[in-house]
Amino acid sequence: MPIAEENAAGLCTVEIGRPDHRLSGQDRSSVLDCAVMDIETPVRTAVPDDTSFITDEVGLRKLHHQPMSRATDKVLTALDTHCLRILALSPFCVVSTQGPDGADISPRGDPPGFVRALDERTLLLPDRVGNNRLDAMTNLLVNPRIGLLFLVPGMNETLRINGTARITDDARLLAASAITNRPPKVGLVVSIDEAFLHCPKALIRSALWDGTRHIDRAILPSYAAMLLDHVRGLTREENDRQTEVMAERGLY
Repeated sequence: MPIAEENAAGLCTVEIGRPDHRLSGQDRSSVLDCAVMDIETPVRTAVPDDTSFITDEVGLRKLHHQPMSRATDKVLTALDTHCLRILALSPFCVVSTQGPDGADISPRGDPPGFVRALDERTLLLPDRVGNNRLDAMTNLLVNPRIGLLFLVPGMNETLRINGTARITDDARLLAASAITNRPPKVGLVVSIDEAFLHCPKALIRSALWDGTRHIDRAILPSYAAMLLDHVRGLTREENDRQTEVMAERGLY
């Protein structure tokens, strides 16, 4: 389990994963310093009792410039050539939904073009083998609103699509999404209300595609190792068993 100790700054340096794996303020020799950062957990609350909060749009907009026309007027109600090309190149999107227990966001990934445009206002997003939590889809059964963010590796601009979604098991729609002759069991049929480009600033600031800024994955424990700390009562043996089951199910 994670071990923590208070440092001179009143913060808690957390040991993650295994006893010899500690990131502290002294460990700055790697070129990955900016990406790794110090892993510290506040001992005391990080939000003072007298923190001010903005509670209305007027107060919020006073702190910002007025948006320019190319930001406010760029929203499309149907996919154009540029949107279709980005979708064809995108191997990854983020899905946002809202249910009775709050918001949820989850990743989806497949070969480029996996989210298919059925027409200029309709998308088909296949559902692949996963953990079967079904968070997004159970939310959609209650609230059909959905938000999608599409990324293309090497491209700093992103494509945002908002609309409504329904879950389909119709083999006619799902057949074209088959991989290794395995069509998905279900997919999301998304009716588009809004489609628009998002500027590159976030990805430029994060240098997301810069390989020299990517971490060495070995600085963190494996996914399975972290789950041992996160899942109460999970034994190493049961963890290994479940890992083997997921591996047997494969990606498709």
